[in-house]
This record gives sequence, C-alpha cells and structure tokens, in this order.
Amino acid sequence: MMNIRKEIDLNQPLTDTQLKMLKDLEAREVQTDEDCPELTGEQLQQMARISEMRREERRKQPVTLRLSPQAMNTAKSLGKGYTSVLSRILESALKDADVLQRYL
Repeated sequence: MMNIRKEIDLNQPLTDTQLKMLKDLEAREVQTDEDCPELTGEQLQQMARISEMRREERRKQPVTLRLSPQAMNTAKSLGKGYTSVLSRILESALKDADVLQRYL
C-alpha cells in the first residue's frame, strides 16, 4: 500500500478533484496490521479521557494585565496572534529561574 500526501489550502474552497479524492477515501476500507491494530472501545474511551484531561490543562484563562505602552506597541507589532506569543514568552520566563530572580 502506498501513502499519498496532498496539501490542501484551508483558506480556499476544495476543488472537484479534492472532493472526489475525499469521497473515494470515505468509501475505502480501513486496513489494519500488527503495527497499527484496530483500537478497542475501551482503548478509545481511555484516549478520550486523557484528551479531555489535557484539554483542561491547556485551557487558557482570561486575565487583566497592565503593560507599558512600549511593551504593548512591541507586542502588537508582532501582528495577529500577538497575545499567544505573549503567553508563550511569559510561560518561558516563568520556567527560567534566572529570569525570575532578575525581576523579583
């Protein structure tokens, strides 16, 4: 069996060819082997529980934070998604003992 990889631009509507490929895949039988056996219902339930626990861990919480105008301008200059970038910067800084010590 050969794997085929296709790139789909999610910002564009699917072409007729892409729709046909998806329809053909939908009708194709799933083939399992010893490297990738079919999961039992119990295994799927366990995966769902783990996924839900991890989702809870990753859920972001809204906060109010006061930033200097310079920090805000720099953050906004990063473009769309700058709040996610700020979140990752903050997480990284909070894990670094040297950074924490410098600002305490």
